[in-house]
Amino acid sequence: MQNGRYYLGRVIKSGILDTDKLIDAIVKSKALTIRKFTWIFTDVVDGRTNTLPFVYAKLSKYSREGQVTIVDPDAKSQIDALAQNLLVASSPFVYLPSYSGIAYLHIWNEIQEDVFERRFKTLVESVYENFFVDCQIEPVSDYREFTTKVRELERITEIAAKVHPPNPLFGRLWGSLNNYIKRRNVSEATFKEHQEGGNGLITNIVQLMEGILENPQFEPQGEVDITDAALLMAADGYGLGKVSGDKDGDEVIIRTSDTQKSFLFDKEPTPDDLALEAASHFKQTSIERDMKH
Repeated sequence: MQNGRYYLGRVIKSGILDTDKLIDAIVKSKALTIRKFTWIFTDVVDGRTNTLPFVYAKLSKYSREGQVTIVDPDAKSQIDALAQNLLVASSPFVYLPSYSGIAYLHIWNEIQEDVFERRFKTLVESVYENFFVDCQIEPVSDYREFTTKVRELERITEIAAKVHPPNPLFGRLWGSLNNYIKRRNVSEATFKEHQEGGNGLITNIVQLMEGILENPQFEPQGEVDITDAALLMAADGYGLGKVSGDKDGDEVIIRTSDTQKSFLFDKEPTPDDLALEAASHFKQTSIERDMKH
């Protein structure tokens, strides 16, 4: 068994797209040619009625016509030949509706995380002819790695976050922001703070992340400030956030996507095994961050 690295994200759905339509789009995927290669979802297993609902597939990248080397036994030589629909790479993934979660395999130089996210979005939306439908994969950030990087900053000059309504889970520490988004019927909200003078911005993001990791029942002193809450929300996979600041005289930008949670698992997994493994990581993340339905 050869292991590869799987990354964790949340699938953000808006417009007419809901869970069933998302899974239908994976099942009914059609081939799309983008530049030199063609992309499609293959080997689909629709397990949405299972005890642990999931859908498994591979994001497959192939060439309409590729060159392969074959053996000519009569001439006792190797010769080049043309092959139709030559597979270049495929990335197994599993989507778990109960977490709005997706785990997908990184393939070096062929299907990296950002490429997977873009192609997944394009294939899903194309099934509905890109009409009133939007699908994005947002990374689930590793709190420990993120806070380690933020602690190294000598001064924080900017905090920014773009967030989407969560479904079905939300984080207790950013519960007030979740309620605000619901009241306002927001599909996307952006928060940004900037301060280059003096000691820079004041934020409790490190204390909040470290506090809940040490104790899921952690209660902050006072209400969580709105931009800190948005950064937490982004780190939990419901958007993108960044912290900018100074380190050793240089400007440093730390993005929630830079510290994406991942795990090692079989590159050629069985669908059920990958679903169970991914679910265990999402469950652990929900427990350690006290996330609720």
